[in-house]
Amino acid sequence: MKEMLMSLLNFRRKEAPVSDLPTPEVADFLRDYSIEVMPRTAEKVEDFRDLLPEGTRVYIAHIDGTPIEDMVATAARLNADGYKVMPHFPARIIKDRATLENWIAMYQGEADVRQALLLAGGVTTPHGDFSDSMQLMDTGLFDKYGFERLHIAGHPEGNRDIDTDGSRLRVDDALRWKQGFSERTDAKMAIATQFAFEAQPIIEWADSLKHAGIDLPIHIGIAGPAKLQTLIKFAIACGVGPSLKVLQKRAMDVTKLLLPYEPTDVITELAAHKAANPDFNITHVHFFPLGGIKTNANWAIENGGPAAQPANSV
Repeated sequence: MKEMLMSLLNFRRKEAPVSDLPTPEVADFLRDYSIEVMPRTAEKVEDFRDLLPEGTRVYIAHIDGTPIEDMVATAARLNADGYKVMPHFPARIIKDRATLENWIAMYQGEADVRQALLLAGGVTTPHGDFSDSMQLMDTGLFDKYGFERLHIAGHPEGNRDIDTDGSRLRVDDALRWKQGFSERTDAKMAIATQFAFEAQPIIEWADSLKHAGIDLPIHIGIAGPAKLQTLIKFAIACGVGPSLKVLQKRAMDVTKLLLPYEPTDVITELAAHKAANPDFNITHVHFFPLGGIKTNANWAIENGGPAAQPANSV
């Protein structure tokens, strides 16, 4: 069996076409990409400056159970290294207004945080007063503390936790409310999305928002290079919808089963569409580094994205 698998993999290496150099469209699409980390994954990175370009926006995912002190320490480290820090504020794990204000004050006092991703959060039952990101926005605290940028969650394939019937009615209603919020405040806002694997449904979703009068810029979620099994596990856990079939089809191809997934196809198609339609409302790429931050950062560089400037080279 081992010899057969090795033979198949060697055949794949010989027969696969030599990949083209990164196109200008892809390089342009990857400019100013953002990436997501968690405190426990950040701890494994010796120096982010060896991996990410200075000024990269780094989201810090707040998983239920992570102490706020760990979140703030990660934010302070990234800020000191020259990155734009954007921590998650998951409404359902924030007990009350006082807790929210304390978090904001800690982030600003220790890490000079001025931007945030506001979302409902992954838990089913709220821990306190908040159940959605609109309630967080309505507190006025982010304006009070001078936050310059607020991002909100988007779901190209819907969200069955919100719209249990598979529609997008409640999700889209929430986006319309947030569009209105952006128009009546000074906040710079954008939609940061869940990841998906197929370009055409993403394009259709983005166009549908624009036609509905929702013109907030979209930072499209893209799963970075990872083992196929890892990606399928995360995709199911995160509620990825129809585009999961891209991974399922790949899993049925024994010549690809043991090879890591790379987001080349979806990035290339979206970049080409953006180049042909400059007013397309997807403006940035946001990476979920499911196969590791270093792997993701190196893939971005190899495909035309901006390179890091290692700290020891300055």
